Amino acid sequence: MALARTQAVARGTTLALVFDRTARGIAFRVHRDGNRNGVRTTDVRSGVDAPIDDRVRLYELFPGAAIGVTPSSPSSDPIRLGGGDILSFTPTGTASSGTIYISGRDGTQWAVRVLGATARTRVLRHIPERDAWVEP
Repeated sequence: MALARTQAVARGTTLALVFDRTARGIAFRVHRDGNRNGVRTTDVRSGVDAPIDDRVRLYELFPGAAIGVTPSSPSSDPIRLGGGDILSFTPTGTASSGTIYISGRDGTQWAVRVLGATARTRVLRHIPERDAWVEP
């Protein structure tokens, strides 16, 4: 997320992490806004908002971690980004808001929350015994 935000500012264009739900898990890749209206699902499908890198799954980068929810998670959807599965970063350093849930190899549940106005991210861990989210 930090790299996509930095690249969006450096390139002067909107970039977005586009999440794809596949049989092998949730994959993502970065797409570039090709027509200056933001990265949109229809433009991704038509090729107007083209990918700038290969699709990857989180566990390929970090073995044991995956975008997903654990049985004790209070969320049933691992991607909570509003209307679509796209997390955008603008040339001015802002982002769309939302939460991505990460499951750890040890059964822990994590959440990465993005605040749109500043693109600030927070990482939180779910404590099932207290049903609370805490900073690590």
